[in-house]
Amino acid sequence: MIEIYGSPLYSPTLKSRAICAENPTGAPGEGGKAQQGRKGSAFLPNLEKGMTYAFAEIEGPGAIRHIWITLPKRYPHMLRNLILRFYWEGQETPSVEAPISDFFGVSHGRTAPFENAFQLMAEGKGFNSYFYMPFAKKAKLTITNEAEEDLGMFFYQVDYTLGDPVDADTPLFHAQFRRVANTTLYEDFVILDGVEGKGRFLGVNFGLIDRYAAYNVWWGEGEVKMYLDDDTDYPTICGTGSEDYACSAWGLGQFHARECGAPFIQGAYVSFYRFHVSDPIYFSKRIKVAIQQIGNDGVVGPETEDGRLGKFVRAGEYKKDYEGGNYERCDDVCATAYWYQTVPTAPFPAFPDKALRSHNL
Repeated sequence: MIEIYGSPLYSPTLKSRAICAENPTGAPGEGGKAQQGRKGSAFLPNLEKGMTYAFAEIEGPGAIRHIWITLPKRYPHMLRNLILRFYWEGQETPSVEAPISDFFGVSHGRTAPFENAFQLMAEGKGFNSYFYMPFAKKAKLTITNEAEEDLGMFFYQVDYTLGDPVDADTPLFHAQFRRVANTTLYEDFVILDGVEGKGRFLGVNFGLIDRYAAYNVWWGEGEVKMYLDDDTDYPTICGTGSEDYACSAWGLGQFHARECGAPFIQGAYVSFYRFHVSDPIYFSKRIKVAIQQIGNDGVVGPETEDGRLGKFVRAGEYKKDYEGGNYERCDDVCATAYWYQTVPTAPFPAFPDKALRSHNL
């Protein structure tokens, strides 16, 4: 079968549909009817403060292929408090829960012009997702305005197909946002945990606010660990450093590529992503993904007698005990993990509240 990016040149079973404000049901022949077809209803006029808007509800089987959104207000506190929640198969628990800009690939409520295999921020203004999101029975996509003011216009389009071969055993798309403003010394930041089922870890958008940037020390020696299935104390997959996980080396500069990139690095604010397309990460029972909080000051030195790293950085303080190279850190970090798993979806940890989401942006 001849395909273009995984889709056949023609399919007798798949039907193409799109939902937007001018055709909220995606029904055939129902698009663009307002104002006698002359662009009469291209957006939701106002996503008010406190409002939850279901911008797509679709009966399956089918698959969402593309989501496009744009907004008139794109500053950090707004973008961190517009929350996307997607529900599959009529579940009450969301399978996607993340602030809008984090979901579309940039942390800290920021935007940046970039593209990768699944995300595109066209000119930093058009938010695009190309994640394949199958569903057997039902899909429901919502956005909630948890900011302190009305958003104004909300533009969107959801492109999907009906008739996809999806059944109860098909792993479905998930995404989850976490943030910790002060990590615990010697404890790894958890990117993803609590997943039960079988599926595939697709990747992560990771953000850090480097509170020690003024000391001219490097933040990214922490290794990414992936605990698969029956792993306990030690993981099956463990990398060599944070910028190495982003497929770069010797520090991290701003760039973007198909499966890895750092689209936003500005002062203390760092945002990078890594997707596992060519190097898939599969699990059959469960998965946990974490990253160490370890830095380096460029000096090679011994470890302490008890095996811990030679320097200690606590919240708001850099204490140079002696020359030792690597050091433990307390950091302000966030992450949006992307994965596929069979349902039911276990309830996510408590979603970070507005104060934590908005802190120090």
